[in-house]
Amino acid sequence: MRQGTTKLRINDKVEVIAGKDKGRVGKILSIQKDVDRVVVERINMIKKHQKATDATKSGQIIEREAGIHISNVMLVCPDCAETVKSGTKILEDGTKIRVCKSCNATIEISK
Repeated sequence: MRQGTTKLRINDKVEVIAGKDKGRVGKILSIQKDVDRVVVERINMIKKHQKATDATKSGQIIEREAGIHISNVMLVCPDCAETVKSGTKILEDGTKIRVCKSCNATIEISK
């Protein structure tokens, strides 16, 4: 994949297809196009040790999501509920939409 290009969008429902969280489904929280990584909700959780910032705030261990490579996730179609490839289709009014390649349903960004 060329760096910086993706068919995925924020709030898309994706399934992890490789790695320690294989088979888990989550929502995309952010996309880092420069390094081809996505942050998926409750996937690839890490523990970050944070130092105390001043005398009133103590140090703590924060659990948060880390990035996962974009090739290790696949889009889940909202209609057929399976991992699918997506394509684009241009409507009569000139707007471009994403479609599921297996069932030809339009893929809307879920909010």
